[in-house]
Amino acid sequence: MLLCPVLPNVGDMTQPLALVFYESLLAGNQLLHRLEGLDYRALSVSDLAQLHTEALRTRPLVVLIEVGALAERACAALRSLHHDATTAHIPVVAFHAARDAETDARLTQLARAAGAKVVIQESALLAHLEQVLDQALHVD
Repeated sequence: MLLCPVLPNVGDMTQPLALVFYESLLAGNQLLHRLEGLDYRALSVSDLAQLHTEALRTRPLVVLIEVGALAERACAALRSLHHDATTAHIPVVAFHAARDAETDARLTQLARAAGAKVVIQESALLAHLEQVLDQALHVD
């Protein structure tokens, strides 16, 4: 007789996990719902200080992080992911809701310097989430 081990939460293993930090409640909730609609398990992280710990614990396929009013802290959390060999491979999508070109350029530069693979406007992220995820997950 062949015995097959019982794996806990096998149903969860078929869905990729996206770890998400957001500041804007409306956009964040929309993003979580859109991810779930694309068959992702979406886990919201409310404390940037816990992002790295959560990534180690949950092993997400992708991290989405808002760089807005907390841009400096968000980028520090992002750098923390990329400085740890265990989490360095996780692609990060940074998004923001900058209202002017100067702020857009500054936030984009900060997020890229911190290691974001994709940096995008919040509205474009919500409109093109599937393509953005494909771009972030593309192996160079």
